[in-house]
Amino acid sequence: MKRYGVEGGKGQGGAHMPFARAVEADGWLFVSGQTPMEDSEVINGGIVEQSHKAIQNVIAILKEAGYGTEHVVRCGVWLDDPRDFASFNKVFKEYFGANPSARACVVSSMVIDCKVEVDCVAYKKEAVKAIAAPTEPHLRFYCRANRALSGIGKLKFVRNGLISSPPRRV
Repeated sequence: MKRYGVEGGKGQGGAHMPFARAVEADGWLFVSGQTPMEDSEVINGGIVEQSHKAIQNVIAILKEAGYGTEHVVRCGVWLDDPRDFASFNKVFKEYFGANPSARACVVSSMVIDCKVEVDCVAYKKEAVKAIAAPTEPHLRFYCRANRALSGIGKLKFVRNGLISSPPRRV
């Protein structure tokens, strides 16, 4: 598992935020909610300007982790005012129109004085490390011996130093 921004982000007024900007696990990237902030302050402007900035902040984190909008499978959106829904959708389409994700959008009062917050979950198959042949000699021997005894494709798994059977399919 890899965490981005573990030192904590900067909230409004430069306050330390006690969570990671994103966490990556097994090809999945969970991006924390992003608000329209720049240099620890909410930018001026209406829903259009703030939507652009919040989405740009999400995309910057995606890029930092090696992902793009084509990897986003779900977005969560919080709007301060339900009348901003159509305007937000126009901005959202500019960034995700070619690769639309699943999305939930709710109306909620915000913790800081802004009009929108956006988070996302992304998945990139290439980010999952392929199962490679073990490099340690004793594990290579074990795999070869197990193949010979059990037949190819029936390898046992080594988890936390313990040898176990593969998970059963139900």
